[in-house]
Formats: sequence, structure tokens, C-alpha cells
Amino acid sequence: MVNYFYDCYSILNKVYSEKSYLKQAINSTFIEEKNRALTIKTCYGVLDKDIELSYYISKLAEKSPKLVIRTILKISMYAIKYLEKKEYAVTKNAVELIKKLGKGGMAGFVNAFLRKFISTNIELPSDKIKCLSIQYSYPEFAVKSLVKTYGFERTEKMIAATNESTCLSFYDVDGKDYLEKLGVEFENTPFDNVFIAKRFVRNADYDKGVYTYQALGSVAICEEVEPCENLLDACAAPGGKSVRLSYKCKQVTSLDVHEHRVELIEEYKKRMGRENITTRVADSKIKIDEFVDKFDAVLVDAPCSGLGVMNDNPDIKLNREEQNIQELNKEQIAILKTVSNYVKKGGYLYYSTCSVLDSENIEIIKAFMSDIKGFEICEIDSKLPHENVLGTNQFLPDISGGLGFYIAKLKRVN
Repeated sequence: MVNYFYDCYSILNKVYSEKSYLKQAINSTFIEEKNRALTIKTCYGVLDKDIELSYYISKLAEKSPKLVIRTILKISMYAIKYLEKKEYAVTKNAVELIKKLGKGGMAGFVNAFLRKFISTNIELPSDKIKCLSIQYSYPEFAVKSLVKTYGFERTEKMIAATNESTCLSFYDVDGKDYLEKLGVEFENTPFDNVFIAKRFVRNADYDKGVYTYQALGSVAICEEVEPCENLLDACAAPGGKSVRLSYKCKQVTSLDVHEHRVELIEEYKKRMGRENITTRVADSKIKIDEFVDKFDAVLVDAPCSGLGVMNDNPDIKLNREEQNIQELNKEQIAILKTVSNYVKKGGYLYYSTCSVLDSENIEIIKAFMSDIKGFEICEIDSKLPHENVLGTNQFLPDISGGLGFYIAKLKRVN
């Protein structure tokens, strides 16, 4: 088991100490093939439960150990509590890993800590907000915000919701027939040729563009965009929405502020064979004169906290604080105001996020409408379960398939 522990440590150390994204860390780490599935499951699980595991360390250790030790303790606690690995085997392998990493002097501490963890019933805080935060490993500031909007009972349902299925989009083939022939168990979605598959294993057809992975929320957002001649996707990387919209819009222009992310869009469009997408490196907060009044529609899938998709990206939890949201709000409104100049009269401006916070969603729309005249909200009603907020759609994890996201549709009237 020590090799499995080492592989987990190697990946998580990149996330914790080098600030790598989890998916990047996995792709850049050699993993023992026989344990690959377990290793990846453990890494996702440790990050998903990071707030809870950190709380246990704070309660059981007199002072916080160094990062190397904390990471190994989190792997061990997760293996014991959530994977139900044998306690003695986990402890033995954790100690062996400590020695392998040249930290043998801490072996006794790790041994004693895990024995204490196994034998101690650790109580959660009496404060309801803190308790929910630790119980579901959800950032405390976000729990507080959600409780203010939805109350304790609804908030708990939202942050407890999970999403472990794979959403597949098909374009040029019948996806139902394709999955049935493969013998894959799947569920229909409200959207044409989009399915939720269980235990689906990627094959060579992915590289041929027969299907693509796309979050159900991303599909739902695209479904609200009306067909048009000329659409701008202002924050487009990695390109899933641009590709989907290229099937209903004659020409799509896709922007991203980073060159390496524009390359991701290029790779995506090439794999899917979409020639009507044009990419460009550009900061959507900075006005592009040649774009003014040019587009029938503009989509702003804004940079956001990602609090609605933490099931898929648990490393988000490590870097989200209330101050981050305030910084994101400034960026969100700045982008929306800038690209509103690009919408033709009679055209549409779409704003979306993968957040559940009002401060990133309806409050941004209110601020925009207050400052920028000439736009009106167009009421939308997605096929996917949601809550209607002043004509905009807020999707929440407990009713929207374990995901949280948002979309508003505005029309330029003068």
C-alpha cells in the first residue's frame, strides 16, 4: 500500500505546496497503474474533505504539523474514514511513507496521531454555520451566505448534494444508439442528444469527435442562447460552450486572456471539426473598438468562485475566501460592462457563472442594469430544474443534478 500512499502524496503535494490544479497534478505525476483508480479517488476525496480533515488535525494535534505531515495525515484519515481501509495497515503505511520521505523523526507523532484519531470521537462545533462548514467541507463564508438566502435546512441539502456521473454530448451521431451498443448504462437529460452515463470509459471515439464531455450546466446555459449569425464567447476557454454554440450560430468568435487557454479552444474545435470558430487572445475587460455593435449575441461565462462545481473540482475549496469573491465581483461587472458595447441593437447579452452565490449572479445583473442603460431582462425558463430569480435562472445542487450555476439573458433595446 505504501506505493499507493506515495502516489497520492506526490499528487497532493503539488496541489498543496505548488498550487497546481488537481487535474494538472494528476496528469503530470507517474501513478502505479494497478492503483490508478484508487489513487485518483483518494486525491479527489482528500481535497473534497479538506476542511473536515484540517479540523481533525486542529483538534488532535497540540500544534499544526508541517505541510508534509499534514498531507500524509489527511490521506490516512480519509483512507480510514471514507475508504474503510484497515486501520493498522493505514497507520503502518503512513509511517513507512514518512520514513521514505526522510522524515523518520516524525514517525512516532504520525503513529500516535492516527491511533488517537481512530479512538477519539471528535465533536463538531456547536455553532451551526461552522458545523455545516466542517461536516460538508464547504467554505464557511459561503455557508453563511447561502444560509442568509435559503435558510439552514435548504443550505444543508444544497451542500450535501453530489454529482458523480459523466455527462456526454453527441452531435453527429445518435448518442442513445451509440451508448446502447456499448452496453453503457445511461440516463436521458432534458436536452437533445445529451446523456448522463455511468461508469463510462473514454475510448478512441473521443479523439474523433464522436462525443465530448460537457457539464450539464454548460449545456443548459448554451440551450438558452438563441441561434444567430455572429456570436462572441467572451471568456471561452476551454471551449466547450463555443463548440456547442457553433452548431446553432453561423460564426463564433472565442476570446480568452491567456494564450495557453486559447490553445485549448483551438484543440477542442479541431477535435470536434468546427471550422466556424475564430479564436483570439484578448482581455475582455479592455474594449476592442472593432467589436463595437458587431455581434448579434455575446456570452459572458464569467470568471467566478466555482462554488457550484466543487464536486468536480474540489481543489477550489483551498483557494476561496470572502475577499476572493469581492475581487471576482469587480472583474465580473467590468467584463459585462465592456462587452455590452459589442451587442447590436436588438441583440442579446448572456451572463453565466458556475456559482450559487447571489453576489456573483443576480447582484451583478442588478449592478449592470443600474449603471448601463439600454438593456432589459428577458425572462428564461430552462428545461433543467431551477429557481426563477427576476426572470433569470439560478440552478442549485439539490434540484439541478448536484450542480450550481446561473444564467441571465439581456436584450439591447436601444
